[in-house]
Amino acid sequence: MPSEPMYRAVSLTRALRHGTRRELAWMALGWSGLLLASVGLGLVAVIFEWSGLPLRFGGVEVYITIYPPLLICLLLALAFGWWWGAIPAYLATFTLALYAGMPLPWAVLFACADPLYFAVMAIGYRAIPAARDLRDPGAVMFFVQLSFVASIFSSSGALIWWYTNGIDRTELLPIWQGWWLGAFLQSVVLVGPLMALLWPRLSRWLAARPELLAPAARDGRRSVLYLLGAVTAGVLAYGFLTLDLAGAQLAQAAQGANEAVSQAATVMRQTSWVFFWVFALIILFIAFFGYRLFSHWQQANDRLLAELHGANRALDALAHTDALSGLLNRRAIDVRMENEWHRAARTGAGGALVMLDIDHFKRINDAFGHPAGDAVIRRVAEAIRGVMRGMDVAGRYGGEEFVVLLPQTDAQGAWQFAERLRAQIEPWPLSVGDGQIRFTVSLGVAAFAPDDRGHEAWLARADRALYRAKQEGRNRTVMA
Repeated sequence: MPSEPMYRAVSLTRALRHGTRRELAWMALGWSGLLLASVGLGLVAVIFEWSGLPLRFGGVEVYITIYPPLLICLLLALAFGWWWGAIPAYLATFTLALYAGMPLPWAVLFACADPLYFAVMAIGYRAIPAARDLRDPGAVMFFVQLSFVASIFSSSGALIWWYTNGIDRTELLPIWQGWWLGAFLQSVVLVGPLMALLWPRLSRWLAARPELLAPAARDGRRSVLYLLGAVTAGVLAYGFLTLDLAGAQLAQAAQGANEAVSQAATVMRQTSWVFFWVFALIILFIAFFGYRLFSHWQQANDRLLAELHGANRALDALAHTDALSGLLNRRAIDVRMENEWHRAARTGAGGALVMLDIDHFKRINDAFGHPAGDAVIRRVAEAIRGVMRGMDVAGRYGGEEFVVLLPQTDAQGAWQFAERLRAQIEPWPLSVGDGQIRFTVSLGVAAFAPDDRGHEAWLARADRALYRAKQEGRNRTVMA
């Protein structure tokens, strides 16, 4: 399982707002030091000509380019986000381009090569929540494949280098191959093991500091579309450039040969290009089919998640709602009272509790039956909802007892609320069969008091006021 599946960058603005001094110091010193190291090592790579170095592998001569800034900046981009690696990579490549005499406009464009590499990596990890600890085969294979596609995009810089230096076209293959193969091998052989070593500790820090992270990408389908587009373009560009450059060398080699060899070389080039375009059509179809398949899967998944969220909301409502009255149940109203007591104690905004009881409810049940009693409870709940404000909360606390929580309300306001409720219930009879049930309620009101030790003491004062209302003749409101 991935330790940190979602690729979320460390936001500089959030780090400045929420980071500790120690974290900010480490970020500033570490990033600045790595930036300077990237610029210096980039110049070293040019001075010592670590570009297009021949390497014999399996009887075949290939070319690689060694570029240390790529290692440093790719680690930064994978661990902290694209900007953290792209900026030092851009500055390092821009500096070495100017040092090598590249014209300024071309140097500005040339320096985008490695940031383009990191962009492909970032898009891939945004689209597919693969683990960056590279501890399982699936994560390793994803990293290897993504590194290959990213290195092909980055190798566009080799074309600019070839053009601005006036190098013969037949000499472009070592430069281009050295660029993408060197970047690919350095990523897989060096950056991969370093990520496996460093990521567990980094992921624990990021998990402990979520307030430093930028929001996660919302549109997964767009990220997948970008990833498929990048993979398709990278594979096709690789095939096209390989055939084109190899064909150019083959044509040059065949110039001094006899007619049969020249004709064979021509057939080889033509056959290779036919194969390439067939291969390109297959790749495009696979990309299109893969995106449609992913979209279908995500839509089905979204529907299932929506149904699950709806079911969870319904279960949550059932767990907190009294089935008969439709108001909160006792457990839920207790939680709301506790929260409101703490809020009122902290802010001094005040609040009030109204506790009410249906008068002579047992007589109603005995005379008309329990279904009639249930109808009376529903009628009282309807009356409570009719006089409540949007911020008020009501619950059924017992058999015929109700509690109404009135935030930011003083004693006078709570008294007026209770009297409005009582006056609405008293003349509102309930039809049962051929007769009518007339009923009243008694109410106890308790305003928030700072000397209460908790919401239980607050509720107890309202309960004592309700008891006095019953003793004094019922159908009345009494203040605690």
